[in-house]
Amino acid sequence: MRIGEIAALVGVTTRAIRHYHHVGLLPEPERRPNGYRAYSVRDAVLLARVRRLAELGLSLDEVRDVLVDDAGRELADVLEELDADLARQEAELAERRRRLAVLLDAPPGETEPVSPALAALLAKAPQTASPSAAMDREHLTLLDGSGPGGERLYEALGPLAADPDLLALYERLDELADAPADDPRIPGLAAELVAAVPDEVFAAIPTGGAVVPGFKEALLAEYAPAQAEVVRRVMEAFMERGRG
Repeated sequence: MRIGEIAALVGVTTRAIRHYHHVGLLPEPERRPNGYRAYSVRDAVLLARVRRLAELGLSLDEVRDVLVDDAGRELADVLEELDADLARQEAELAERRRRLAVLLDAPPGETEPVSPALAALLAKAPQTASPSAAMDREHLTLLDGSGPGGERLYEALGPLAADPDLLALYERLDELADAPADDPRIPGLAAELVAAVPDEVFAAIPTGGAVVPGFKEALLAEYAPAQAEVVRRVMEAFMERGRG
């Protein structure tokens, strides 16, 4: 058989066959005196097996491992690994569809590309024009999905997000927008913000997570001087409370 004939028989393209030759997956057959390759039935059987393995999702390197039989990986091992990878992809796809469902169900203008757990948390917060509350919301969306344990943390934050007293604290932080970094209101507000966070939140924070270098400085730079001092004190108190 010539290359076009074996390609038609097996159901692949001649370009694919030439590529298999190039990467050493399919041995080059003998050539006739006229220079054309002469493919045998055995070549067709091997090519058909390559096609079937590739259709299962194996990479060409994995196909090669299977074809070398005893010198390589067993087909069952490769297929089990492939099945596990497909299961992981299915789980990721299901999670993406779950997130899309939340976005599609959201009222117009309130669509936020966040995890369902964070979307549920944000929905508990009362409507407000507070710039400080808006910044906290942005920080949560920034960190969303950055590590394990997010759903548990969002659940623990639920009562705090719905607490009207927290909104009052945000508004007091807004009032410091034009104040100096030594404003006398800073210590009291920082202490009240720390006290407002229940112990359940700290219990839900995953341990051992690394803080991105420069994140704290970048976050504080988003605030006015007096506000940044409040946030800095809150962050330090949280670190101490978390270690305790």
